[in-house]
Amino acid sequence: MVLEEPTGQGWPQVVSLLIALVLSSLIGLERDLGQKSAGLRTHALVGVGAALFMLVSKYGFTNVLVKGSVILDPSRVAAQIVTGIGFIGGGLIFVRRDAVQGLTTAAAVWVTAAIGAACGAGLPILATVATVGHFLVARGYPRVTRRFGLTRFATSTIHVRYVDGKGLLRTILASTTTSGYSVTSIVTRAVRESTDSGYDSVHDALLGREPFNTVDVEIQIQGSPVVNNLASALSEIDGVVSVTAGRPHDFDE
Repeated sequence: MVLEEPTGQGWPQVVSLLIALVLSSLIGLERDLGQKSAGLRTHALVGVGAALFMLVSKYGFTNVLVKGSVILDPSRVAAQIVTGIGFIGGGLIFVRRDAVQGLTTAAAVWVTAAIGAACGAGLPILATVATVGHFLVARGYPRVTRRFGLTRFATSTIHVRYVDGKGLLRTILASTTTSGYSVTSIVTRAVRESTDSGYDSVHDALLGREPFNTVDVEIQIQGSPVVNNLASALSEIDGVVSVTAGRPHDFDE
């Protein structure tokens, strides 16, 4: 017995895949621009994969359907997509002390899978509205939370210049963590002492002192979006030349 080819391999299904690719890529691009752990490629593949699963569920078994004997239920595959995408989302979530990182990105992957499934199910309008909703939540809501002071965690950057050779980096990091912040990255660069460092190089030369080096360190921290108190505390450390606080951006909860 020769089975017929399944139906549903025409241009409408190809268009559904392309719509899923475009919409999921837009979400992935937004995540990439925010330097999140899952970016353009991950979201694009999740969206297209979910759409393809839905198309397979709808059209992949039409050649074995027998009225009254074999019944197709596409909703079962949709339910499995929801379950399966949880493994990817779970791998994006990290817990550091009392802060949860990656939760928003995991939710974005979950929504992307739903958008892809909607495209595969032939619901492009709902998929488009959901994509617009993602941008509203991801880009608009953080401004609202900052406006009303609802943000508990944010990622900020502190630039500190200090005198080299005194072991101040350990003191700076200890003061940062004591203030309730988590240090996520440190970048240091040794520089020659300059006139804008707060020290009088000419006066030191007249006294016969050797020019000293300073170190610029960029510390990325996570915690309260208000870092003025931390900047003040660091500037009071003996040997710290200057402290500059960067603009905080949203913590990916």
